[in-house]
Amino acid sequence: MMNKKMKILLAMGAMAAVVLVSGCGGDAKSGESAAKSGSGIPKVIRVGSETTFPPFEFTKDDKYVGFDLDLADAVIKQMGSQMEFKSMGFDALIPAVQSGQIDLIAAGLDATPEREKQVAFSDPYFTQNGYIIIVRKDNDDIKDWADLEGKNVGAQVGTQQVKLAQEAKAAQVKQLDSNSQAFMELQAKTLDAVVIDQPVGMYYLKQGGDKDLKIVGTSKGANGMVFAVKKENKELQAAVNKALKEIKANGTYDKIFEKWFGKQEKK
Repeated sequence: MMNKKMKILLAMGAMAAVVLVSGCGGDAKSGESAAKSGSGIPKVIRVGSETTFPPFEFTKDDKYVGFDLDLADAVIKQMGSQMEFKSMGFDALIPAVQSGQIDLIAAGLDATPEREKQVAFSDPYFTQNGYIIIVRKDNDDIKDWADLEGKNVGAQVGTQQVKLAQEAKAAQVKQLDSNSQAFMELQAKTLDAVVIDQPVGMYYLKQGGDKDLKIVGTSKGANGMVFAVKKENKELQAAVNKALKEIKANGTYDKIFEKWFGKQEKK
């Protein structure tokens, strides 16, 4: 009699185990989801950006759009998570990721040594960048970087462009909240020149800015644009790099690049 009861109990235990296994991983997606959760990568990645930086991130038809947003979304989907987007001032981004208010910065961030002390970088995702000078078309005094000495120069607050303008010995470096504000002041003649990221300047001129403005001088090199996460979050840093490699290999990156900049030149 005891043996029969034992067999019934064992059978019931086996059935419970089957239910438990099928409930956790009845299909491939559920299994993947459980694995992702166990990896420590959040299911929702909070992304922060400063949205006056076309074509990387800006507002169009009351929606946030841009190369960085499309790329961050693709990377996060490749990781098996979802993106939650937050718009904030550029100079607030690093403190926000440090404090845990956001998980990832996607804002055309240049990989400078100073920033690397504060946050952890992804691998570079955009290397066709540099810094240029834009002036009004009627300005024949400024032809290159040395000519910025003694001039009033605008640059976006918290960026490498501010440092470059200061190094060029500008009389005043006006730090502005957005690139669009810098262009407005340049056209209003309250600034002599603006120092800006090359792809941003080129995009702006293509949108009609070339009627009044022009690029002068040579482009100064940059270190490439990167995503950034909290310094201690090595797991998220590694996951972002892995996903970035995967979307470059499967053609997703090329499609996003072509959407915003045209076909990418293969070296």
